Amino acid sequence: MKEKSKILAAKIHNLKFWITECDPMLLKVWFQNYLEKVGFVILNCSDHHFPVQGYTALWMLAESHLAIHTFPDKGYTYIELSSCNQSKSEHFKKVIEESDLKVNWNGEGIEICKPISS
Repeated sequence: MKEKSKILAAKIHNLKFWITECDPMLLKVWFQNYLEKVGFVILNCSDHHFPVQGYTALWMLAESHLAIHTFPDKGYTYIELSSCNQSKSEHFKKVIEESDLKVNWNGEGIEICKPISS
C-alpha cells in the first residue's frame, strides 16, 4: 500500500536566538537532546570546526532544520530553528525557555514566514 503524501502550507516557523555558551561539545549534545525531547525527526547532523575559531552545526530534520554558529571571540552562539511544524516549534521554544541557557531572543519569538502572494 502506497503512503499518502501530506500537502503542507507554504510557511515556515522561524525561531532565532543568541546564547552565551560557545563550547561545541556541549552545544552539540544539548541541542541534539532538545530536538529529541521535542520529537523532531532527525535525518542527519553535520558540523565543522573552523581552523582559527568558530563552530557550525546543522541538523537536517524531516520538519526542516536547526543551525548553530559560534562566535567565541565575542562570547555568543547564534541558533536558528526553521520548521514547518508549528506545535514542535512552540514546544522547542518552551524547552529552551525552561533550560539554564542565557537566551537573547531575536524578535518576539516564533515568526511565521510565508511566500508573497501574487
